[in-house]
Amino acid sequence: MSQSYAEEGASAAALADTPDETADPVLSVRDLEVEFPTPLGVVGALNGVTFDVPRGKVLGIVGESGCGKSVTARAILQIIEKPGRITGGTITLRGQDTQTEITKLGPDSARMRALRGREIAMIFQEPMRSLNPVHTIGAQIAEAVLLHQTRDRKQAHERAVEILRQVGMPHPEAVATSYPHQLSGGMRQRAMIAMALSCNPGLLIADEPTTALDVTTEAQILELIRDVRDRSGMSVMFITHSMGVVAQLCDEVIVMYLGRIVERGSVDDLFHDPKHPYTQALLRSIPRIGGDRKVPLEVIEGSVPDPHTRVAGCPFHPRCPQAIPGRCDTAFPGRSTAGPGHTVHCHLHDDDAAGHTEPGEDA
Repeated sequence: MSQSYAEEGASAAALADTPDETADPVLSVRDLEVEFPTPLGVVGALNGVTFDVPRGKVLGIVGESGCGKSVTARAILQIIEKPGRITGGTITLRGQDTQTEITKLGPDSARMRALRGREIAMIFQEPMRSLNPVHTIGAQIAEAVLLHQTRDRKQAHERAVEILRQVGMPHPEAVATSYPHQLSGGMRQRAMIAMALSCNPGLLIADEPTTALDVTTEAQILELIRDVRDRSGMSVMFITHSMGVVAQLCDEVIVMYLGRIVERGSVDDLFHDPKHPYTQALLRSIPRIGGDRKVPLEVIEGSVPDPHTRVAGCPFHPRCPQAIPGRCDTAFPGRSTAGPGHTVHCHLHDDDAAGHTEPGEDA
């Protein structure tokens, strides 16, 4: 059972999120809606997404391809590819003494350009597509420093070499004079991290930065991000499709499916007491050390619905083995509290909220 976005638009306000307050969040997202008009219809990439990024912690966002993880990151930085657009909600950056509502800023405004790199930085998935092939690594890092911190080119170059050294780059002076194609994949990703950290941002967004790396290099990059967080106290929003990476790095986790948040909790909560059937299915699909090799890995039956139509009710119900007919396929579940800081959008757990289930609310 499905319906168009237009048919569901009238009920969008009823799905507004009012999450549990996170103590001193660095970023607050409320009721975020993002759409992509296409010749075949409107694709709703994000539908009422609400969450806080805790200050000084690593928040993981996990889900299958197409669930809205990267769109969320790009919306925060106002770099959504056209014709995509934010159609509702707010994004608020909270500094120590000030706060800025990002959704009120134009993507090309001076204030938004100042925020990018200086207060919010992003590491992209493919460094070869993000690094300029005709400029040296040092010049590209120095460019950010010149834009946000100093106009002295010598100081900017020295800062570039210093930050390359801080991220564990061997021979940083030589790397600063190298071009992207002269570096290995792991070194390019370290260079991207150095560029992101060059202006000491309060929030670092990492969009699947280890996807194309081998497991050894991946472990090194994860350790680097953890060390940077511990040294600087910055907040990290880490986007991934890997629950294994989440277990290694994150403090809290958001699980997304088809443009909605379906569960949020601490890493311990989600690994030891997952509530949503989708979260449970993701965990069951992880290979186990010492497991029987003759037993095939469990897969999530079905496929993600066509993006041009919105599934009525819970977006996961067509693939859910526990779906309740007449309930899961008619209304999106409200937020149920499964424990301190642990919330789930699932009709199976409506009663867990002790009668207090609010439409669209999320922690």
